[in-house]
Amino acid sequence: MRIDLNSDMGESFGRYKLGYDEELLKYVSSANIACGLHAGDPLVMERTVKEALSRGVGVGAHPGYPDLQGFGRRSISMSPEEVEAFVLYQIGALYAFVKANGGTLRHVKPHGQLYNDANNAASRGDESIARAIGNAVKRFDPSLILVGLAGSKMVEVWRRMGLKVAEEVFADRAYNPDGTLVSRSKPGAVIKDPDEVVNRVIRMVKEREVVAIDGTVIRNLSFDTICVHGDTPTAVELVKRIREALDREGIEVKPMEV
Repeated sequence: MRIDLNSDMGESFGRYKLGYDEELLKYVSSANIACGLHAGDPLVMERTVKEALSRGVGVGAHPGYPDLQGFGRRSISMSPEEVEAFVLYQIGALYAFVKANGGTLRHVKPHGQLYNDANNAASRGDESIARAIGNAVKRFDPSLILVGLAGSKMVEVWRRMGLKVAEEVFADRAYNPDGTLVSRSKPGAVIKDPDEVVNRVIRMVKEREVVAIDGTVIRNLSFDTICVHGDTPTAVELVKRIREALDREGIEVKPMEV
């Protein structure tokens, strides 16, 4: 049995440091690296790429809305053409640093509200945002893996487009009964207790189920990768304990592949 463990990284900017990238890279197998529009800057991008490659961690682009002030967690009204162009721009920016350092870009994971908007709109029958993201990836390199919420409409759209998809679950985010994530604006949306997070992860991997915020058990989960957010105060302890627990259970942790 094997699984990928991913985390969002490279989200510092200028003199402002955010997250615990150096420590997290000791334990994760894939890094989603900010591309400079919702977070990160060229120096941070290159430094994070170099560190990930030196540790054999899979490198992915983490494009978001152009929203440094809001950290990409606010919806921005953009046409599908704009979304496609902005995602393509960000993938290309990160790829420059990956190529210059002799590495391979493996995946693309939309960030924050772009991720949510693409899926929420697709769930309502509007596939335009998800398709715009998929088109950007397809035009840049159709062999890249697109990462999206397990069981979501977003990943259905990408599969119909002929793209490679890795479905992800979240170690430290609460779920609604329908399998969507609880909004960060609600209490309990982010789970910070290491014991609870570790138990959730092992249950997800071995039993393919997770308990929603109302106690409902969501069963038959199908996923390829587990995300742990890198900007929470307990992030390093969480990911360290998750990795140790997976190792104890004989579950191999390796970069995502589909």
